[in-house]
This record gives sequence, C-alpha cells and structure tokens, in this order.
Amino acid sequence: MHAGLCNSLFLFTCLMSLNPVRTHTVTGPARVFTGIRALALVWAPPPPALSHCVFVLPSRLQHLFIHFLLRTQLVPVMELPKLSNGHQQPAVGVLGDSCSVRPEEEKFIQHKSDGKKRPQFTDFEGKTSFGMSVFNLSNAIMGSGILGLSYAMSNTGVVLFLLLLTCIACLSCYSIHLLLRSAGVVGIRAYEQLGLTAFGHAGKILAAVVITLHNIGAMSSYLFIVKYELPLVIQAFLGRTTGSDEWFMNGNYLILLVTVCVILPLALMKHLGYLGYTSGFSLTCMVFFLTAVIYKRFNINCPLEAFGNITASTDVPGDTCTVKFFTINQETAYTIPILAFAFVCHPEVLPIYTELRDPTKRRMQNIGNVSILGMFIMYFLTAVFGYLTFYDNTEAELLHTYSRVNPLDVLILCVRLAVLVAVTLTVPVVLFPIRRALTQLLFPGKPFHWLRHVIIAASLLFAVNLLVIFVPNIRDIFGIIGATTAPSLIFILPGLFYIRIIPTDQEPMKSRPKIQAACFTALGFIFMTMSLTFIGIDWMSGEKRNLGGH
Repeated sequence: MHAGLCNSLFLFTCLMSLNPVRTHTVTGPARVFTGIRALALVWAPPPPALSHCVFVLPSRLQHLFIHFLLRTQLVPVMELPKLSNGHQQPAVGVLGDSCSVRPEEEKFIQHKSDGKKRPQFTDFEGKTSFGMSVFNLSNAIMGSGILGLSYAMSNTGVVLFLLLLTCIACLSCYSIHLLLRSAGVVGIRAYEQLGLTAFGHAGKILAAVVITLHNIGAMSSYLFIVKYELPLVIQAFLGRTTGSDEWFMNGNYLILLVTVCVILPLALMKHLGYLGYTSGFSLTCMVFFLTAVIYKRFNINCPLEAFGNITASTDVPGDTCTVKFFTINQETAYTIPILAFAFVCHPEVLPIYTELRDPTKRRMQNIGNVSILGMFIMYFLTAVFGYLTFYDNTEAELLHTYSRVNPLDVLILCVRLAVLVAVTLTVPVVLFPIRRALTQLLFPGKPFHWLRHVIIAASLLFAVNLLVIFVPNIRDIFGIIGATTAPSLIFILPGLFYIRIIPTDQEPMKSRPKIQAACFTALGFIFMTMSLTFIGIDWMSGEKRNLGGH
C-alpha cells in the first residue's frame, strides 16, 4: 500500500511539473523536449519528501511512462510570462523555432505586432477544396473564344501558334503571381481593395468598373450564343430545315427561360465554391467537344465536299490540304489579341482565393498554374485537330465549318448542345465578381445580407437579358469594351498594383521585379492599342471579328 501511494505521488508530481495551464497540439522537437523533462523527473534527485518512495516505482513502469510521454500528441506548454508592454516573452530554448512558419507555408507577409488590428481577408473560413477551385478557375478561363482557335492557327501555322499560346500562358501565370503578391503585402483579397490601396478611391472605382464592364460583356456574349444557337439546335433535332413561329424556336424566349431556370438559381449561391460541381460539368462538356473534334479529324476528308454534293470541287489549289508550320498573312496580326485574351480569368482569382481551404500564396498560384495548363492543353488540341480537319477552309467559328459538311450530323448537334450547356454554366461564375465589385463599391464594410445578394444578382441578369434582346448591336459595343478591359485586367492593373503596393524598401523602383512589372504593364497597352486598331479597321471594312477575349 505504501509503494502504491509512492507511485501515485510520483506520477502526480511528473504530471503537475508540466503545468497544464495552456495546451497546444505540437509535434517534432516539442515531443523530444517532453521526453527530456520526463527523464529529468525520474533520474534527477527528487524532493526530500519523496526521496524514500521514488525509487520504489519499478523501472519497467518508468520506461513505459517515459515512452507514453514521448508518443503523446497533446503536449502541455507552460504559460509564458508577460512583459511590461503586454506581449508574451518568447519561449527561447523550449520549442525553439519549431513553431515558426516556413516561407512556403506563410499565408501572407507577417506584420509586426504593434497593437493595431491586422487586416482580415474574409469574415468566414474558406471551405473550397483545391480541385473545386481548379474547376471554377478553369471554367472562368474557358470562353467562346475556343471556337476560333483553329481559325487562328490557320493564319499563323502550327509552330507559331504554339509559341504564341505558350508565351500568353506564361504571362497569365505571371499576372496571377503579381496579384497574389500585391494581395499578400496589404492583406486583402479583393481586386477593388487593391485599387484602393494603390491609387485611393479613384483606383477602387476604376477596378470595380473595369471588372463590371468586362464580365457583363462576357455574360452578354454567352447569352448571345444561347439566343442564336439554341433555336438552330432545336430545329435540327426536330428534323426541320426552316424556322417556325413557335415560342420554343424564339431565341428571346429561350434565353429568358434559361436565365430563370438555370442561371439565376446558380447565381444565388452564397459562395463561389458551391459552383465547383457545375463548373466541373461545364468542363466535361468541353472535353466532349474536344473529343468530337479529334474524332471528326479522321472522318472528314480534305478537300471538303459541300453537303449534298457527290464530287469534290476540281479547282481546289494544291496546297489547300497541306499543313503550314509558319504563316504570315494579313490575318495573322488579328490572332495576337485573340490569343492574348485566351486566358483571362483574373477577376475570379481573388474571389476563389478568398474561399479556398488552407489558403496560401503558393497553393493559389498552383491552382492558377494547373488551370492555365489544363486550358492550354485543351486549347492547343482543339486548334490543331480543327485545323488539320479543314486546313485553309477553317472558318472563324469552328462549329459552322462542320455544319457546311453536314448540318444534320447528330454528333455535331450534340456537340453544339454541349457547348451551349458549358457557356450557360459559366455565366454564374462570371457574375460573382460583378456582384462582389458592386458590393465593395456601393456597400463597403456591410455584412452579408441575403436580400442585397439576391437583388444584385437578379438586377444584373435582368439588365443583361434586356441588352441581348433589345440591342442587337450590343455585342459590337462590348467588343470595344472587351478589347479595353481584358488587357487592363490581365496586364495593366496587376502590373500597376505591384509597382505601387510593394514597398520600395523591399523592392526599389530599379529592381528587376518592378522593371518586369513595368514592362508587363506596357505590353498590356500595346495589346489594347492593337485590338482597338483592328476593331476600327473591321468597322470601316464591314467585317466582324471577336477580339474581346470571351
């Protein structure tokens, strides 16, 4: 009985010496330190009151107890004494640097504790996984411009197209890096707030207006596709060769139906992360489109035979069905803006970052890199197999070229329907940054409210539907807006934010990173000038091209 009491006192003394005032779950060196303390308690000279009973504890039990302390996950850490300024004294020699954050795990640049409230990125914890974030960002990148990439390759050649697409993909990744670095310094994840930090209230308004105009233009472009393509698809599935006056053949009624039944419910989601599943399905539709393009490459002969004709045209030039690796012609210059805006997704980067689970700059940069790489592969395969199918006969809209071969082809009809589903499911993803920009601009600092959330979404969709229905030339107007806002979002604003926000004591103005950012901004102005010039030439010549990015 006396030995049992001594053993109990020994265990109690060991546990109490660890001072369980405050506990944290730590691993690594902290476990070793705990084991050292346990060894000191067992073999160091005990207090006189217990000197006659410590060694009664069997050595086997002592080793088991020490092994338990070494293996335990919960390691009590002593409360650190506070200094006169209210801060805690660092635990030098206890945990050492084991609790310090490694640079690759650092979420944002650590600010010195000066008693002020640190900037908070969001008022809720992000719960969106890495995969869902990739789906959302990839869906934001994917636009109707993929249908014109084969035409772009026919005017540049395979090798030149690949070089241009690779350069644009790398520049887009660099642009995301600039955004994330700027956001890390000031501790915010809103495009508009970056503008506020860099240029004051005028910068905030400029960023919000640019995002709003660009994404409204993208939404109108998608709804235009639904308005004009969905009646043709329904007509082909019904086996009709001419249109009719039924309501389900009227594009205006169809976009209203699609908006109310599909787009609006998805746009009312509270968080962008919830759209990961629909974004994944949208990308699946585009993978089906790519599969059909690859399949048709081996089922359509060149030169083309017009639908209904048995013999091919005899006056076809000999090089019509020859692969061109480098091509420079009058149309080549028009492909540069198309490719430059192929990876525009920057209004969605920071909202996706906000809702990311375990957000770090490296994790979000990896999401951007994976998304851009996936779209790069899809873009290149679509362009090369579409081009190798039609060669010089490739039209600006790839699906229209297939319709020349057989307008009643069931596979192509299914592909057109899949493209319609994909662009429809992209509209809610594009709407989120607009609502966020308007909220930041009109209701700064206000907490989330469902009524405001619903009203903004419904109003935006109502306005876009009115524009698509009653303003037939609104697409041309948004072509100019897209040619202005796309280079601003991809090149100009990220570069300017980086130059203005990164402190000069960290990176002087003559440092290489800031010189690169300045050159990147200048490149955006060059693309903007090229796009506006080409649009002006098109208007004077009466031709129509899509240079706006989405």
